[in-house]
Amino acid sequence: MKYNPAIHHRASTRLKGYDYSRPGIYFVTACAYKRRCIFGEIEQGQMVFNEFGLIAQNQWFKLPERFPNIELGEFIVMPNHIHGIIIIHPYPVGARFTLAPEPRFTPAPEPRFTPAPGRATARVAPTVAPTVPPTVAPTVPPTVGEIIGAYKSLVSNEILKIFKSKNQRMGKIWQRNYHDRIIRDKASVNRVGIYIKNNPAKWKEDKLRKQ
Repeated sequence: MKYNPAIHHRASTRLKGYDYSRPGIYFVTACAYKRRCIFGEIEQGQMVFNEFGLIAQNQWFKLPERFPNIELGEFIVMPNHIHGIIIIHPYPVGARFTLAPEPRFTPAPEPRFTPAPGRATARVAPTVAPTVPPTVAPTVPPTVGEIIGAYKSLVSNEILKIFKSKNQRMGKIWQRNYHDRIIRDKASVNRVGIYIKNNPAKWKEDKLRKQ
C-alpha cells in the first residue's frame, strides 16, 4: 500500500471543537524526536527492536490498565515512529483513569543511547510487568491527546531509567504533538489496519523515514 494522504496524515486533522474523549475509533501516529531511528531497525521487511523499541511496544499494550474504557487495535513500532488504533468506549461508571507523570531529565543536544546486544523481532509477544497505580487518579474520561501524552511519558520514563543506570543524560525522545485521524467506518478500520501491518515491508517508501 503506497502513501495515502487520506490515511497517513502528516499534519494534525484535529477537528476544532470536537470532543476527543467521546467514543470512537482513532488512528494515531507519534514520531521520535527529529525522526531518529531510536527504536530499532528494519531487516528483511520486519521490525527488529532494540531495548527502547521493546519499551515502546510494552507500554502501549499496558495502556488499558491505565484507561479502562479503551481498547487497542492494530499497532506497530517502527524505527522512528509508532502507528496505532485506539478504540474509546463509553465511559464506565466509577472508572478511574491514571495519567503518567512527566519524565525528569536534563536535555542533551544529541541524544545518546546504547541498544542492548540482544534483539527481539516484532513477532515476539510483549512481556507486561505489574503496574503500580499512581497517586493521582482523575475521574474524567481521557481524551485521545491525554492517552497519547501518557503513553509518551511512560516510554520516556522507562528509557530515562536506562540512561540513569549508565550515568548518561537523556535528550528528547518524542517529537512534540502527534498526528491523528478519526476512523468512521469498518472499511476504513480494515484499510488502516492493513497499512499499519504492512509498514515494515514498506519502510523504504515510508514518508516518515529520515532521508
